[in-house]
Amino acid sequence: MGDRLVCRDCHRVQETEEVEACVGCGSTSLTEDWAGYVVISHPEESTIAEEMEVTEAGTYALKVR
Repeated sequence: MGDRLVCRDCHRVQETEEVEACVGCGSTSLTEDWAGYVVISHPEESTIAEEMEVTEAGTYALKVR
């Protein structure tokens, strides 16, 4: 996924490289230091989404530092 930024608050992977705030939660706490990701397309049916407290479809990092 290249040099994508990830939100430290909600773990959402930002789809564009030039971003100043998270498109999911609006946080400006973004980082390039993350590992692994999961794509959640139906959060209401996903055990992983429930565990990660994700309510919106998208790409999320598994580990964020």
